[in-house]
Amino acid sequence: MQYDIIEVVIYMKHEKAETLVQGILEQLDVQVNGNRPWDIQVHDLKFYDRVLAGYSLALGESYMDGWWSCASLDQLFERIFSANLDKNEKKEMRNLWVILKAKIINTQSRSKAYIIGQRHYDIGNRLFSLMLDKRMNYSCGYWERATTLNDAQEAKLDMICQKLLLKPGMTVLDIGCGWGGFAKWAADKYDVSVLGITVSQEQVKFAREYCKTSNVNIEFHDYRDISEKFDRIVSIGMLEHVGYRNYRTFMKVARRCLKANGLLLLHTIAGNTSVHSTDPWISKYIFPNSMLPSAKQISAASEGILVLEDWHSFGQYYDQTLMAWHQNFTKNWAKIKKMYDDRFYRMWTYYLLSCAASFRSRRNQLWQIVFSRNGIRAGYQYRRKYPDCFSTTSWANKMSFP
Repeated sequence: MQYDIIEVVIYMKHEKAETLVQGILEQLDVQVNGNRPWDIQVHDLKFYDRVLAGYSLALGESYMDGWWSCASLDQLFERIFSANLDKNEKKEMRNLWVILKAKIINTQSRSKAYIIGQRHYDIGNRLFSLMLDKRMNYSCGYWERATTLNDAQEAKLDMICQKLLLKPGMTVLDIGCGWGGFAKWAADKYDVSVLGITVSQEQVKFAREYCKTSNVNIEFHDYRDISEKFDRIVSIGMLEHVGYRNYRTFMKVARRCLKANGLLLLHTIAGNTSVHSTDPWISKYIFPNSMLPSAKQISAASEGILVLEDWHSFGQYYDQTLMAWHQNFTKNWAKIKKMYDDRFYRMWTYYLLSCAASFRSRRNQLWQIVFSRNGIRAGYQYRRKYPDCFSTTSWANKMSFP
């Protein structure tokens, strides 16, 4: 008799969870076991209890475990993000530890700086070479007139060079150089010398080989270890790993390493509000110890250290970039599936498509911000026009700079 009562209680609890979850999904116009691309298919009824208990972390993990599926994850998450559904869980006590940990511990300290390299960027150069463009750029492309991922990335690289007003003979520090895409482009197209630094051993190996015929040096360093002077500094997709406790330190390092007339360009994903942690699933499985800076945090960090010259927002293009990466990933999965497993495939799919939705719904932003060390007396001049990616000369080279 007692066993029967326990079974009834468990059944009632499950029924309540199922009703609650389905009710939430109905508000988003999402049906369980429906036939539209954004509808979800539930394969294990324990999914409902798990999601109510663990929210975003449980949603991602249950997808990785095959408990549910969706034909178009990006369309599903576009509805979730547009309705701010995921923000409600931040009020729950179960996420208190994540917030407290971020406030108490500097998870991006020198001793922890190399974790992101080991757990994300070192998981396989073959994976990234098949997913990214031919120059291995792991950041948002510029799609204003581009029709392919390669063109969008080359347009982005050339635009950065023009914004930095590069001239032959200049020295450039590339903080978080990745696989060397920008370093080689700048060195070859603009006749500058580049020092690229990264916390990924695999990126160092690839970038050194990729850039061996260019005026590029690649080193395994944390940005805080650099003290020499440069004409220009660029950081593409690295500020997301700096952490709010270190934003001001980052700006101080940039000032220390810039010559008097130097420029810094930050290319970074950002959020609409200031945070001290990131989504639990993203932190656990994709980008450990990461967080997205806000406009307020970036401005406060640079105040009194650098002079803001230009702020360019084009986060809408990250949607296209991520969808192109996902297309490449799925198209080439058969070539690398022996290196990973089906759970990794679902995890990576979840990552790429949920992130695409976050930019599509404008929950996440992409900014390029230009700072000068001491301010440009004549004013910073950059005409935002689509750059000629294949030209060997740039109008920026003809501009005068104090």
